[in-house]
Amino acid sequence: MNLKQVKEEISQGEGLNTEFKEAWKRLPENLFETICSFLNTDGGVILLGVNDKGTVTGVEPESVERLKTELASLSNNPQKLEPPYLLFPHSFDISGKTVVVFQVPVSSQFHRTKGQIFVRSTDGDFKVQGTHQIAGLVNRKLGIFTEQRPQRFFTMDDLRPSLFETAREMMLARNSKHPWGSLSNEDLLEAGGFYTTDENTGKTCLTLAAVLLFGTDIAIHRALPSFTFDCLLLKENVDRYDDRVMLHTNLIYTYDQMMDFVEKHLNDPFFLENNQNVSLRDKIFREAVSNIICHREYMHPTPARLMIYKDRVVLDNPCTGHHFGEVTLKNLRPFSKNPTISKFMTQIGRSEELGSGVRNINKYLPFYSHGAKPVFLEQIDNFELTIPLAEDEKAQVTPEVTAEVTAEVTAEVIRMLHVLKSEMGRYELQEKLVLKHSEHFRKHYLIPAIDHGLIEMTIPDKPRSRFQKYRITEKGKKLIENEKGIEG
Repeated sequence: MNLKQVKEEISQGEGLNTEFKEAWKRLPENLFETICSFLNTDGGVILLGVNDKGTVTGVEPESVERLKTELASLSNNPQKLEPPYLLFPHSFDISGKTVVVFQVPVSSQFHRTKGQIFVRSTDGDFKVQGTHQIAGLVNRKLGIFTEQRPQRFFTMDDLRPSLFETAREMMLARNSKHPWGSLSNEDLLEAGGFYTTDENTGKTCLTLAAVLLFGTDIAIHRALPSFTFDCLLLKENVDRYDDRVMLHTNLIYTYDQMMDFVEKHLNDPFFLENNQNVSLRDKIFREAVSNIICHREYMHPTPARLMIYKDRVVLDNPCTGHHFGEVTLKNLRPFSKNPTISKFMTQIGRSEELGSGVRNINKYLPFYSHGAKPVFLEQIDNFELTIPLAEDEKAQVTPEVTAEVTAEVTAEVIRMLHVLKSEMGRYELQEKLVLKHSEHFRKHYLIPAIDHGLIEMTIPDKPRSRFQKYRITEKGKKLIENEKGIEG
């Protein structure tokens, strides 16, 4: 969340999905009752340092970081919240007073605090009592969140050990003190919510989410024979396709391969945000790809698709509708279709907080596609995101440079020139440009820049040398001096 959104939450007052709590030096006594009720119902936002009337009372400045640490630690403690649900609070300054804010997504599991189950209503948090009420809550969640379907015939042998190590490395790269970074494979599954109870046998078993994230390809096919992500390039041959990649693998690799497909076929214009070069393509499509992975209804046999046309990119996937019609910034009320998968993808840095996709794509797409706006359309059993593309993908160069360099210098080449501050090898260049696909880098960045005389090799007589590096030429420097980047 950002400061503007926090102020909007305060101005709208408390409600079914918003809770204010005063907290000067310590966490409120009933805080975890509200956390538990939000997890068990439809999620919500909790603001510490705001009273019931919406007046900002603040949190003691010296206690802010301690309270944030305590909250993150307690939410990951099964003695306080069972099962745990790791939360990360943020602090904001409002008129000189500090407010601690955190989003609590809906969970596909049901949670207890102090041995009690709480749910949310318009009157606040109330305790669930009686087996019939608990059974109703469990059945509701299993009906909505199919990621929690028990996989009674699957064991740890059906999961890839290497994926656990990859996940831990990604968590620690994002947060060197991540509480899950040192967990064993089994403990990581427990902390992430990947176990459930099989109602037929009463035994604990893996969930469908566990198989989708960590399973071998054979295990995934056994669990969901129709599981497919379909990536299509339809720029020239719209009746068939120009390029196609069909994915039948775990969701961690699926994300990477879908991003590789995007990187291979879409330009990435030069863009400055706060005087830093950022990848607009990455900002937009990491959100779009995360959305299609995290919010898909996996029990539906229809494949999720990413389709790149000349003038647009369309991502569609089967889902269980929650909001019907177009989703906009004004009517956005985030709701995760696969909370356990979404939570884990956030921990490994593959997605951000719930609702960030709609906000970030709306923020960055106008710069990427000359003012265009995305369309998020949710229907009863399908979600479709349309991302318009700019008609002119060429770089804009100043008139005095155009005559010398020609207008065929692409945005990719100009972007590379801006990061080539000193002599660099190709892998260092790819890392600076946030590019993973080596052939795409060679074809669309390296070779055109050399052909135009904008960069040169440091060892020209041995082009394939492992010591080969590249440097910008005087011609390239002149282009950069005259080219004006877009300020974010």
